[in-house]
Amino acid sequence: MKSDIIELKNISFKYKGSDNGLLNNVSLNIKRGETVLLCGASGSGKTTIIRLINGLIPHYYPGDLTGEVCVSGKIIKDTELYELAGTVGTVFQNPRSQFFSVDTDGEIVFGPENIGLDPAEIKKRGEDVVREMKLENLLGKSIFDLSGGEKQKIACASVSALLPEIILLDEPSSNLDWNAIEELRQSIIRWKDQGKTIVISEHRLWYLKDLTDRVLYMERGIIKYEWSGLEFSGFDSKKTYDLKLRPTEMEDSIIEKYRNRSNGIIDIKDDDAIVLKDFYFTYNHKPYFFIKKRVSEKDSDILSLNIPKLNLPRGSVIGIVGRNGTGKSTFLRCVCGLEKDCTGVIEADGNVYKGKQRLKLSYMVMQDVNHQLFTDSVESEVLLSMEDQDKEKCEGILKSLGIIEFKNKHPMALSGGQKQRVAIASAIAAKAKLLLFDEPTSGLDFLHMEKVAELLKELAASGKTVLVSTHDSELIDKCCDHVLCIENGKVGYFV
Repeated sequence: MKSDIIELKNISFKYKGSDNGLLNNVSLNIKRGETVLLCGASGSGKTTIIRLINGLIPHYYPGDLTGEVCVSGKIIKDTELYELAGTVGTVFQNPRSQFFSVDTDGEIVFGPENIGLDPAEIKKRGEDVVREMKLENLLGKSIFDLSGGEKQKIACASVSALLPEIILLDEPSSNLDWNAIEELRQSIIRWKDQGKTIVISEHRLWYLKDLTDRVLYMERGIIKYEWSGLEFSGFDSKKTYDLKLRPTEMEDSIIEKYRNRSNGIIDIKDDDAIVLKDFYFTYNHKPYFFIKKRVSEKDSDILSLNIPKLNLPRGSVIGIVGRNGTGKSTFLRCVCGLEKDCTGVIEADGNVYKGKQRLKLSYMVMQDVNHQLFTDSVESEVLLSMEDQDKEKCEGILKSLGIIEFKNKHPMALSGGQKQRVAIASAIAAKAKLLLFDEPTSGLDFLHMEKVAELLKELAASGKTVLVSTHDSELIDKCCDHVLCIENGKVGYFV
């Protein structure tokens, strides 16, 4: 009989400044070597349980805590965070929040270096992890040059190199492409074979359905249901829909639907489209000496984006797909004018938009929404995007996204999924004709993913053109009129 390695005894917790308790008398025992999935709506308490196990509560996130948390024989409230480093490893929803190095090689071995291992052992662990996780193509790169999915891979590698007894994963697939999710799945299988105890907080369930030993369904700060992994994997789509969970089966077929499309291009006349011309951009400038030369198609050997012409159908939702690091976020940043060295122009309604002028035409919701939350309340954040502030319209938008209850809260005090919805609310409030979303359902539960899909369709119906860079197959299936595939900075297909 395996012993318990994680014990939560009668835990109640309320974050500092919060009026309501997030966890209410929760008790949980996890056995050594067990893989446990935490599922449920955003804000139900999943991430809070992760933070209790790794010690971030109460040592980093203050609040009112009652009950006791014991991990690998250590009472968490009496154990310093550094003492848990070799025992618990965590991959956060936003991997940027856990990086300490500026390059990938240093980040992978930061943990072993930080706990003072022998240099030969540090080198061996780094080499083993790179080989096991197939990360050779990411070595020698700056952390700042990686895509969101690539950062997530490096975060997983750095945790794995510590060889912890317990691995905690908080929404690990949220920024990963379909192939990278399969690689993550293989990593989890490898950790299971090594006898690791794994706790996963996740909304996307299809890749985990046969990996979990136990599934805990959380609702409003309590564990409402508990199932064995075998029982959970047998749930049909009606059962998961009734629970407001993402399907355990459907996404596989959607992936195949879009992954193996032929290289087709839809034919749209210029008069019926927003026209993109001469979109060339590179992150790797050649050393020009006396003048700054703008990049063009002639520099094809160094181009990160190479799109001579692309017609976007008006009033439609266009899903942008492709592997991690292939240029999707770069494409969006260039379209909206955030990359000043991009040469592209946009023609719309008889007007030509160059450089910073593209900012007037478009509004972008970034992958890491923390970069674009500026005010001290959710309401103020949305009003900031309006040319003429309208509180009634603001409240309507907040209600449609299910965040009206947070109207007076500071955006940075919200969960990751709730912050995402605030940023989406700001985009809806803006009067831009071209709306760009970079992974808008990252960290969102099933119910709110459906709401976002419906809102994107409504935006398109109102005459706006919507570009959505996403790895979320269910979102594509629910709202996208077209799918644009970006491959190595070029248009692979557009259907």
